[in-house]
Amino acid sequence: MAEQHGAEHTPRAVSAVVPREHPHPGAATYVKVALVLAVLTAIEVSVVYMETVRPALTPTLLVLSASKFALVALFYMHLKFDSRLFSSLFVAGLLLAGVITIAMLVPAISAM
Repeated sequence: MAEQHGAEHTPRAVSAVVPREHPHPGAATYVKVALVLAVLTAIEVSVVYMETVRPALTPTLLVLSASKFALVALFYMHLKFDSRLFSSLFVAGLLLAGVITIAMLVPAISAM
């Protein structure tokens, strides 16, 4: 009877229950992402001191910071490798925070 019990728990039966995992990147990938983040930060700092970019400073910094945020969320928070449910919950919370922030700013801007 012990042999039959062991036959029920074969790797084939277990693999049907356990969800597939994607391999996480190695240290080299994280170093590359860190270097890209450092370059984007250097660009942000240099853009602040450029007089020619002054009229488009805010949108430029927003795009650069959004790019950095996306890299951090995808790689260091492992959203790229996790379930879509976790990514969806993260994005939903982010959108809710953005909507609330804009809703709070509208009265202040219209009072100006």
